[in-house]
Amino acid sequence: MEYLVVFLVLVVFLQTRITDLKRAVICLGSQSFIIAIACFVLGLSNSQGIHAILPGVLTLIVKVLFIPGAVYRLVGKLKNEREILSASNVNYSTMAAALFLVLGYVIVERLLPGSAGRDIIAASILMIMTGLSLMVLRKRAIIQIVGLITLENGIYLLGLLMTEGLPLVVELGVFLDVLIAVVVLVILTSRMRLSFMTTDTSVMKKLKG
Repeated sequence: MEYLVVFLVLVVFLQTRITDLKRAVICLGSQSFIIAIACFVLGLSNSQGIHAILPGVLTLIVKVLFIPGAVYRLVGKLKNEREILSASNVNYSTMAAALFLVLGYVIVERLLPGSAGRDIIAASILMIMTGLSLMVLRKRAIIQIVGLITLENGIYLLGLLMTEGLPLVVELGVFLDVLIAVVVLVILTSRMRLSFMTTDTSVMKKLKG
């Protein structure tokens, strides 16, 4: 499990440096794939039967295949497949992610000293804060969708660890909520592309009365 956490942290840090939209979606799929493997590991170690593998299967279907595939097809229709950011902004995003990781370990040491899952909790906090920063600070709608899924992945991984496996109804509800939210966002982003010829959300300021 420690190796999965290391790969997960590396992927999250990579997300802060990517400006190419297609690579951002591929990176999101890789992150969700690691979460799926973590679901299998945590499920098999804490429960039995279908409940042990269902979270991982749902993660593979929804977050590794369907959502990245839908967003990737949308990116393929865009003329400009990069987000315009200065090198300093990218470096600040990476530095912020490093601070989030340190903050995660500080919180764990203060609230749960000696916890066996300290690395997973710290990685979850890193994902939650990084996803939130991507949603707030980035202008392209595609990157904001990536930030939303990153945030949700962090919350979901933290829930799996703290509860030793979420109830089946809760798992299905979470995946349904995320699926509906992403479908709506993809549709809105597509309409934005048709109306403004871009997915830069800053153009929405033109709609102010």
